[in-house]
Amino acid sequence: MSIMTESVQLKVTTARDIQQASLSLTADVVVVGSGAGGAVMAYEMAKAGKKVIVLEAGPYVPSSQFNEKFPDMLELLYADHGNQATSGGDLLVLQGTCIGGSTVVNGCVAFRVPDFILADWQRDFGLTNLTVEALAPYFDKVEKNLAIHENQEHEINQNSRKLRDGAKALGWSVKPLRRNIRDCALTGHCLSGCKTDRKQSMLVTYLPWASHLGAEIYADTRVTKIHVKDGAATGVSAEVTDPKSGRKVADVTVNAKVVVAAAGAIQTPLLFLNSSIANSSGQIGRNFACHPSTMVVAEFDQDIHTWRGAMLGVYVDEFEHPSKGGFVLEGGGAGPVEIGMSTEPGTGSVYLDFMSRAKNYASCVTLIHDHNVGQVRLEDGRKVIDYSIADSDFPAMKAALKAAARIYFAAGAKRVFLPTVDRRVVESADQIDAVVDGVVNEPFAFRMVSYHPQGTMRMGSDKSKAVVNPWGETHDVNRLFVADASLFPTSLLVNPQESVYAMSHYIADHILKDKAAYFA
Repeated sequence: MSIMTESVQLKVTTARDIQQASLSLTADVVVVGSGAGGAVMAYEMAKAGKKVIVLEAGPYVPSSQFNEKFPDMLELLYADHGNQATSGGDLLVLQGTCIGGSTVVNGCVAFRVPDFILADWQRDFGLTNLTVEALAPYFDKVEKNLAIHENQEHEINQNSRKLRDGAKALGWSVKPLRRNIRDCALTGHCLSGCKTDRKQSMLVTYLPWASHLGAEIYADTRVTKIHVKDGAATGVSAEVTDPKSGRKVADVTVNAKVVVAAAGAIQTPLLFLNSSIANSSGQIGRNFACHPSTMVVAEFDQDIHTWRGAMLGVYVDEFEHPSKGGFVLEGGGAGPVEIGMSTEPGTGSVYLDFMSRAKNYASCVTLIHDHNVGQVRLEDGRKVIDYSIADSDFPAMKAALKAAARIYFAAGAKRVFLPTVDRRVVESADQIDAVVDGVVNEPFAFRMVSYHPQGTMRMGSDKSKAVVNPWGETHDVNRLFVADASLFPTSLLVNPQESVYAMSHYIADHILKDKAAYFA
């Protein structure tokens, strides 16, 4: 029996609501993007009594329209209809493009910035203000607002229990994941949006709160340029487009005292590059990282039904610190189709044989602390994401696969399927090293995906090496802020959404503490 709740309805202006060919709007703060950073910023500014306008390029899709079919929701809710990929084509970069952004389609997992990452930022990028103690109140606030909690036993499905059993048998650290969810319906369809509104995404939390306080939210509205005068941001230009026909409906101009870019680590740098601003460092679009992720599948004699229950239950943090490997494993469930896509099941009778045992498979995902070797850029007006697995990161990719395989054999697996383009199966624990070491770092070596683009608007105290200062304001342009994962000087290793929430709160506090500078 499905559990339903009444969908939260937002007051959103969409393309079909606009009748005139041009709009001229005025605000104290214009926020570009409605995801983790943008929604928090909009709420904090509206709560402080500021007039706020939020512009989102994607459509407004209330949860009543989520049908829990992943291919349909890829088409409806994701950037490039789920086809956003690196220039080499071997890594999908999945982002939500809708009201609420990627928070609508992520797996709910919430981590604070690891302490050792903050220490690196303080040492290498001069971010001495970003201490564990300074950020703690913002994380506390977010966790309370979004019901972030450690998974209870009923939220840990059979799939994650296999990962936990194997890790414990090896004496490795394994912990319940923390998720932003209230009374999880345990349907396992997180990546398709939460139909029952249990996921505490921006669609059902900060955006409705901001709207209640007077913030105006526009969907189908892509910002094309940031305006600057006398060294300060003065507003933005945007285009409203019908999401079905692709036809431009209207031009929009927003004059504002403060501009906040929160369109994500791909669209934010592209907007800056298109505006030809704030790039004296030459770092806009550079330092791209994305936690390239693979799925490891193991076969057991007993039924697992990896797609039943909460999608993500536990994680293995034994190797989290770079000195121990720089990777984590998360017990991530998947449907039969996704399991087939994550490995090489063969064709014909071999494929049928593989898929007939789908109920017996367990799966986990790997995340690595990748180096910031990629770049997001414009080429003839087109978006280009240049990223390949660095040779320095490839050992971590292979170490993660080996660890996952050892865990599964320790839990009683019959065999382990590697996430490689060519078919590679580990039949016993003593084969792990030989099979994994046979993979070489070349394009399409792994079947990879990323949900965590980061780093393209690097934060730092040195304006020659960073785009924004330690409080999120661009070094080159006053009253122009960035509040999304593009800020992070390095990859986080862990799921970034909670860190974006907290950083946006932190930056909002900085703006509001100096109202004379920003709102005079």
